[in-house]
Amino acid sequence: MDFPKTTQGIVPVKIGMSSRFQFDCHKGVRCFTKCCRGIGITLTPYDIIRLKKRLGLSSDEFLTIYAEPHLLEKTDLPVVTLKLLDDDEKSCPFVKADGCIIYQDRPTTCRYYPLGVASLMHKEGADEEGFFFFVNEDHCLGFEEKKEWTVSEWRGNQGVDIHDDINAEWTDLVVRKRSFPPNIKLTEQAKRLFFMVSYNIDKFREFVFESTFLTRYPADPETVEKIRTDDIALLRFGIKWLKEVLFKSTFPQ
Repeated sequence: MDFPKTTQGIVPVKIGMSSRFQFDCHKGVRCFTKCCRGIGITLTPYDIIRLKKRLGLSSDEFLTIYAEPHLLEKTDLPVVTLKLLDDDEKSCPFVKADGCIIYQDRPTTCRYYPLGVASLMHKEGADEEGFFFFVNEDHCLGFEEKKEWTVSEWRGNQGVDIHDDINAEWTDLVVRKRSFPPNIKLTEQAKRLFFMVSYNIDKFREFVFESTFLTRYPADPETVEKIRTDDIALLRFGIKWLKEVLFKSTFPQ
């Protein structure tokens, strides 16, 4: 994962699951909703699944209205960010004066704030606890609040641990590719398939069930029935397929 723009050029101080900090965010904090403007929010696969369901949209509709595609630096993999409003503050489309209108289904990045996370998997010396750091922004007054947390408590309270678990195999795929030399590139077809599996789960379901996919990549009957209606199960199935088939010659096992 890339560091947020507020920390670029600064070496973040590593904190762990048991690290303690003071922070709270509510309507009584003077900077309320300022962190929802002038931001860059990378959307994970699970973010899009939750948001499209919340808004009653198909994957295609959500991507067209609310997402912008990019190539992730140093990986050559496609990612999507939340499309901001074309106003003076470049606001999140879901933020209003009294807060977030999709708060229960807000993206992973929003749930982590004021923490940032950098995955160190597949790097020498990495530990299972992960690498967290504070996103220090001048406007944020939440650190003046008295409520105390450990990183672990914050993740549980914000529901980000669930997001991380569902996104784990996808994150691992991205981190593996990032560790490869720049000369190892994906084909345009590989990028399109990665994008479809990661972000357009409805289109991937069509690809699986309305083509010869299951003939060429058979699955047991129980799995087939589950992925027919369960987006999360289909995402896990798709990431496994990407690892085992599409990137088999690219990613050493």
